[in-house]
Amino acid sequence: MVGGTIALCIGLLTSVYLATLHENDLWFSNIKEVEREISFRTECGLYYSYYKQMLQAPTLMQGFHGLIYDNKTESMRTINLLQRMNIYQEVFLSILYRVLPIQKYLEPVYFYIYTLFGLQAIYVTALYITSWLLSGTWLSGLLAAFWYVTNRIDTTRVEFTIPLRENWALPFFAIQIAAITYFLRPNLQPLSERLTLLAIFVSTFLFSLTWQFNQFMMLMQALVLFTLDSLDMLPAAKATWLYGIQMTGLLLVCILQFFNSMILGSLLISFNLSVLIARKLQKNLKTGSFLNRLGKLLLHLFAVLCLTLFLNNIIKKILNLKSDEHIFKFLKAKFGFGATRDFDANLYLCEEAFGLLPFNTFGRLSDTLLFYAYIFVLSITVMAALAVAFHNLSDSANQQSMGQMGKCTIILKPETAYNLIHTILFGFLALSTMRMKYLWTSHMCVFASFGLCSPEIWELLLKLIHLYNPKRICIMRYSVPILILLYLCYKFWPGMMDELSELREFYDPDTVELMNWINSNTPRKAVFAGSMQLLAGVKLCTGRTLTNHPHYEDNSLRERTKAVYQIYAKRSPEDVHTLLRSFGADYVILEDSICYERRHQRGCRLRDLLDIANGHMMDGPGENDPDLKLAGHPRFCEEIKRNLPPYTAYFTRVFQNKTFHVYKLSRNK
Repeated sequence: MVGGTIALCIGLLTSVYLATLHENDLWFSNIKEVEREISFRTECGLYYSYYKQMLQAPTLMQGFHGLIYDNKTESMRTINLLQRMNIYQEVFLSILYRVLPIQKYLEPVYFYIYTLFGLQAIYVTALYITSWLLSGTWLSGLLAAFWYVTNRIDTTRVEFTIPLRENWALPFFAIQIAAITYFLRPNLQPLSERLTLLAIFVSTFLFSLTWQFNQFMMLMQALVLFTLDSLDMLPAAKATWLYGIQMTGLLLVCILQFFNSMILGSLLISFNLSVLIARKLQKNLKTGSFLNRLGKLLLHLFAVLCLTLFLNNIIKKILNLKSDEHIFKFLKAKFGFGATRDFDANLYLCEEAFGLLPFNTFGRLSDTLLFYAYIFVLSITVMAALAVAFHNLSDSANQQSMGQMGKCTIILKPETAYNLIHTILFGFLALSTMRMKYLWTSHMCVFASFGLCSPEIWELLLKLIHLYNPKRICIMRYSVPILILLYLCYKFWPGMMDELSELREFYDPDTVELMNWINSNTPRKAVFAGSMQLLAGVKLCTGRTLTNHPHYEDNSLRERTKAVYQIYAKRSPEDVHTLLRSFGADYVILEDSICYERRHQRGCRLRDLLDIANGHMMDGPGENDPDLKLAGHPRFCEEIKRNLPPYTAYFTRVFQNKTFHVYKLSRNK
């Protein structure tokens, strides 16, 4: 009762804390509607625009029709947004807002953001429960929640990227991990097992429905299950259930997304099918001597890998799937399998979020003692896991008996083993790609707090240093986390209070001026071209039609974006006009921050990526590849501002301020 009450309270307090930070940073309650919408930057604005669109529709049916037959997100094309994007959450919220009697008391934008901050309460509560389940005491859950809050910079970014898909998905992912942790406990009652399976299925489904990268995260989970199943560290029947739930949840999402081909062609579906097929073909995988079993294991791994690649290639060829090829191009270039001049791959490679995890992250995590505690717990559990794995592989043909199974897993429980491999794999993911650190750091809080409160971990350590005593275990598992909690309160409480009292205000007058001008001076059906980040805001604030947008998981959209971005390349006005008019563009917005970019180093500026993709030499001092040539034209975004006849024949400047320049395209060549 006490632990459950604290879990709910700590979750709600975290939610209120993050909501207050958001309000204080922007003075959200006092700024204009257009400023609130501009604060939803890049793809966040695009997603929120569909919530707004559903609310503005005269009826729900017309709102659904507008999403299924959308011709404003991509000009000259009608697309099914429910198929292309994960926006069912916006649809659900818009229906709730219409149905509930709250319109008089709560503005639509507040209903939206409060829902997201409410999900953070669920997220923290799920982390708390996972740690509690692993350690057996709610004290570890409290420590996990404290670590999550004190490491806020590295555990969440919800307060400044509210509508981002991961902020919807990660709470359900945390619930799923908590449910799996409970499910892997031995000797569950049949009713408890069925209810837990239901919880796993529902959370897996909701996680998959709310984030386009669901398949890659669940593939990591499937690899965790495959590793543990192969090493006899969890019951094979339970692993099969989890493989099945993953596929069922994903296929159900596929149906709801009008048979989205990217889901059908996902590596997860191919991998899970391959594991189940290979297991049927290799029935005696878990018998024999150490070398015999090791050989079978390597053969099994090879068979699963080959079958996965074979099935995936067959599915992609049948479906003619190219939606996710940019991800594999990016991974190929990132891990050094040859340099690439592919524009899409380089666009990702040059973004800090897709780079390696910065070293200063570990300094921040160490300040709260989280990183030290994590390494301590990880070291002990890895040693235990290696001992159990070696024992299991070395065992005789009696390995499969339940008594022997229980004997082998005393050192490392199945639920502990699952969370260990989970944290290791997601750790590698975070180290390689900074944007994915939020999946790791939140689980790091859970894993470190569990270890400090776990009697098994302290027993292993005290036996190792020959100081084992049951009383010492009890003292260590309660005194260490309490001391850390006191340290966190002493060191970080004053800073958190200062943070809550610090008041700022949203200030972006140039973008506000641009949006107001578009609303007042352009036709409702006008088509705008520009950077995909800015155009998401244009759609949200003005409702105008776009040529391109930030939801990049579509091959034709990627090609279209590259074509539109020629406005920042060295191309002739005739070429740029032809390209833009081919997408129906009436206006083009040029941004000085892109044209004269200094944020990235040479070779990573957007104009450099375009030059390389076009075979042109880059600007400025520095080396160029020998096969790159001088461009035959000056850079379009610079030269157009000189108002020379070749440019004014095609483009007329209709708006400018310190940041933006808007040009109207002539209808005829």
